[in-house]
Amino acid sequence: MKYRILLINWQDIANPKGGGAEVHAHQIFKRIAGKGHEVIQFSCLFPNAPREETIDGIRVMRCGGRKVFNFMVPAAYKKLSRQMKLDIVIDDINKIPFYTPLFVREPLVGIVHHLFGKSILLETSWIQAHYVLLGERLIPRIYKHKRLVAVSESTRRELNQWGISNNNIDIVLNGIDPQQYYILPGMKDPNPLIGYYGRLKKYKCIDHLIRALGLVVRQIPNARLLIVGMGDYQKELERLVGKLNLNPYVRFVSTTHPHESVKYLNQMWVVANPSPKEGWGLTVIEANACGTPVVAADSQGLRDSVIDGETGFLYPWGDIDRLADRIVQIISNKKLRQKLERGAENWAKKFSWDESASEMMSIIEHVVNGS
Repeated sequence: MKYRILLINWQDIANPKGGGAEVHAHQIFKRIAGKGHEVIQFSCLFPNAPREETIDGIRVMRCGGRKVFNFMVPAAYKKLSRQMKLDIVIDDINKIPFYTPLFVREPLVGIVHHLFGKSILLETSWIQAHYVLLGERLIPRIYKHKRLVAVSESTRRELNQWGISNNNIDIVLNGIDPQQYYILPGMKDPNPLIGYYGRLKKYKCIDHLIRALGLVVRQIPNARLLIVGMGDYQKELERLVGKLNLNPYVRFVSTTHPHESVKYLNQMWVVANPSPKEGWGLTVIEANACGTPVVAADSQGLRDSVIDGETGFLYPWGDIDRLADRIVQIISNKKLRQKLERGAENWAKKFSWDESASEMMSIIEHVVNGS
């Protein structure tokens, strides 16, 4: 049986402000669309974006900006549901929920990457942060009896802590596209190259890595840091680099396109992720697929995507000395680095978007059929 699926996500894959949640949704649902199912996606508008277009088989319908999109979703849903019969609605819950159980009549599945909790205070103003926190506190009450999909074991445990039973939670892991992320032999930089790959957001704590670099270059003067990604915190990070007199050691590259990113990930000797919280850590597996180990904070999501001592190292979040020590340990020990590179490559091979899409489709079928 072929289904008509409505996917609601704040942003779509074409939005330059998108991140791992958008990649996760697009990679899974373009495969579901490729199997003959009709997938319609609601997302917010962004500059120069058409109100409607089809991307990889997904019909993307946009309305409202980021600040008002959630308020426009109920009316957009009602209009669409009058025009056509929907079989199921997928609510990609991220930051401020859409509260779809309050107005959606069809079977419903929610996707949860992670709940920000107090980490949102690292990103935005007190007023905006508490707006997000209030929205998250309503999730257990409003979504408690709906089927939820978590992207990691950490997220499942967090939902448990918020009072949602395991009986209502499935886990669908992120995948990897081996045609986008792969090993390029002979591409490692001749000098020790530390990398950051991902969005440049305040809450990601990239400043920890920059401060750690100051400690690293005292021991390894030819080490360098390459920061690959885009985001609204880049100027602040550049100012910090200047303040710490690290300009000769740091380079920023504004791209997130896999065609370019794969080259940089292959050049890096080690990637660092100092975030206090992730849903899973998709960029970790993308780095691993390029044969690059990762040093990450021992925080939610990252402790799922990094196998400590096998694909990289975990360190206590916020401990800049330990972060620097782990980086130095990897780039100064060739035998250890090669072991971690092999472990990273083998770990990445375990993840497949095809498998993730198949698991999601199985959940959709069960929910639609009431089983």
